[in-house]
Amino acid sequence: MSGRKSKSTRVTIVDVARKSGFSPSTVSIVMSEAPLSRYVAAQTKERIRKTAQLMGYRPDVFARSLRSRRSNTVGVLVFDISDPFCVLILRGIEKALQPTPYLPILMDAHNERKLFERYLDLLLERRVEGLIVVANWLFDEGGLLANLKEKKMPMVVVGGDLSEKQIGSVIVDNEAGGYAAMKHIYELGHRQIAVIRGPEKLIDSNRRWKGIQCFAAEHGLKLDPRRVRQLPDAIDPISGFEGGRLLTDELIRSRMKFSALIAFDDLTALGALRSLAQAGRSAPRDCSIIGFDDVPLAALSTPGITTIRQPMEEMGSAATQRILDALGDPEDRREVPPDLQLLLPTLVLRNSTAHKEN
Repeated sequence: MSGRKSKSTRVTIVDVARKSGFSPSTVSIVMSEAPLSRYVAAQTKERIRKTAQLMGYRPDVFARSLRSRRSNTVGVLVFDISDPFCVLILRGIEKALQPTPYLPILMDAHNERKLFERYLDLLLERRVEGLIVVANWLFDEGGLLANLKEKKMPMVVVGGDLSEKQIGSVIVDNEAGGYAAMKHIYELGHRQIAVIRGPEKLIDSNRRWKGIQCFAAEHGLKLDPRRVRQLPDAIDPISGFEGGRLLTDELIRSRMKFSALIAFDDLTALGALRSLAQAGRSAPRDCSIIGFDDVPLAALSTPGITTIRQPMEEMGSAATQRILDALGDPEDRREVPPDLQLLLPTLVLRNSTAHKEN
């Protein structure tokens, strides 16, 4: 019977030690890059690593985590992964973690508070070293997260502002985005402008509306309240499409003239586009439409939706970097500054907006 190990047998530190001619402790120090490895000769390190590579040795991450009491994992808890807003944020998180030893553990709470609580407990039981929460407009679990601060858990929320609860947050500058949307429509020559605001309880909606009003005030433009509508509070983050359609129907039936419409987000803009089409109108010929977010569907519609782009991938990367900075703190304080990090939005021009024809 052959003495060679079968392919299914795991190669161990002892196996590498026998093959390389060094003690298991020396091999362990080199392969784990322990502080003592700086005292090991360069030629010895090279021989051990080359032997380990040829033998197909892979370190036992689980055993190493038990010894070091570190899991090398970061929990990523998403309130609703079906929300188009989430996809690029998750990509940013994943890219930022790629060159590090940390592995993301992804959980989707499906907009359910009880499930959010359960997954939060599971992540803590598995001793994740940091936590990134991807919020949406239904997210209101700041109290649960505030309690985690006592456990010294590095934590960041993306897409929601929990800085008042002393939790580090990363969001787009919504006020600047509303200002930019209004500026674009105004510079195209539109003055009869309709606005569909987000749900009343949503902070993002109020900030975007504030930006719109700020630009209007600076340019002496009065926004007629009869052209302003507001999405209802909803339990589904993609309900903006139906809300945009119904509220645009209302605007059309009101017989109030409007040559442009600023939608709360891209799904609302897509709903408005559907309403115009059902009324025998089109964008931008009869009405210019601008959205917010730049979700993938905005580029795929006909016409493509002009929008205010949230730097979603950058937001995910920024949140992850804040976690990594906390985990790499030389004083081991493992704290994320509880401030609000604002990222600037950008205007993305497509075919749903055009100059007003006289």
